Amino acid sequence: MSYLYNAYIKNETQQNWFKKIDGLAEKFAERADKHDREGSFPFENVKELKEAGYLSLTIPKEFGGEGLSLYEFVLLQERIAAGDAATALCLGWHLGCFLELAEERTWNEEKFRSFCEKVVVDQALVNRAASEPATGSPTRGGMPQTKAVMKGEDWVINGTKTFTSMAPALDYAIVSAQIGDTGKKGNFLIDMKQDGVTIEETWDTVAMRGTRSDDLVMKDVTVNGDALVEEERGKLDLPKAWLLHIPACYLGVAVAARNEAVNFAKSYKPNSLPGAIAEVPEVQRKIGEMELELFKARELLYTTAAKWVNEPESRMGMGPSLMAVKHVATNSAAKVVDLAMRIVGARSLAMSSPLQRHYRDVRAGLHNPPMDDMVISALAKRALSNS
Repeated sequence: MSYLYNAYIKNETQQNWFKKIDGLAEKFAERADKHDREGSFPFENVKELKEAGYLSLTIPKEFGGEGLSLYEFVLLQERIAAGDAATALCLGWHLGCFLELAEERTWNEEKFRSFCEKVVVDQALVNRAASEPATGSPTRGGMPQTKAVMKGEDWVINGTKTFTSMAPALDYAIVSAQIGDTGKKGNFLIDMKQDGVTIEETWDTVAMRGTRSDDLVMKDVTVNGDALVEEERGKLDLPKAWLLHIPACYLGVAVAARNEAVNFAKSYKPNSLPGAIAEVPEVQRKIGEMELELFKARELLYTTAAKWVNEPESRMGMGPSLMAVKHVATNSAAKVVDLAMRIVGARSLAMSSPLQRHYRDVRAGLHNPPMDDMVISALAKRALSNS
């Protein structure tokens, strides 16, 4: 399996971090089925990642973090996802928050420094809370129904957020809300221990069960005036490159399914054959198709991540390319899992087989942003505007 990763590990820093995460991912894989069956949050996985310093991965070095780039971020996320996809997706949101903030520096400098130190020193866990029942994904551009009203020198916030991954474990949420009656929206930093903040256990899905993406409910939550940490900037915003953690996660699921199928093919020896089914041409064809899907999707992921890191002057124009990575990767990942199950056959449907979990988990990637229709539309607009 090492050749799957060696081609993308470019230096000693990446090698050292990969080795550390590789060992943890093996442990996560052993627990993944239990958390999936129970729909429970993997607290022990997060604890071990905290102990490894992983929560500080994308925090700038000047604020005590590791200061690693988008490239290292997606490399390590893919490996974690091959062990446990729910853990990877959860940590991807946390690390992505800080990668975006580190690159854009939209916060007050001292506020950002202080927030980073809470993660480095206190191992605080953070996620953005943006999706809502009425608006769906924030990438569609809807105005949040959550509202923040200024009373005296404080903000009072009311609203409900859906798909709040890591809800039982979060220390802070960065919550999108309407700013009074201005018609504008902003992001507010909310301490999850704040009065009026509650979690409703609504997460009841067949996929990514361990993310515990429950509802965040805020009723008359009162915060200081400086809790408004960001205001929307529209066209000035950089493309959301940190969202590459999504395709990285689902490619990790595909790698896990691929490994399961290849190992099965090499070891399963029905008495109707002289050897293992790996010797059957049709099985080899399916394995080859899995390899091809993984190769093209992973090459696209890592070359795009490398371009973002190495060519910062190109970033503003990379939006459609970043979206294309997600489309290709999640659809390829779904195809790889399907092929893996065809190789293993009916055994892949047994609850004792990790393949049935991979099958359910990989479907979730198709519903993470950006959606396929938005990707195709963005690519069409780019072609039409440049021809």
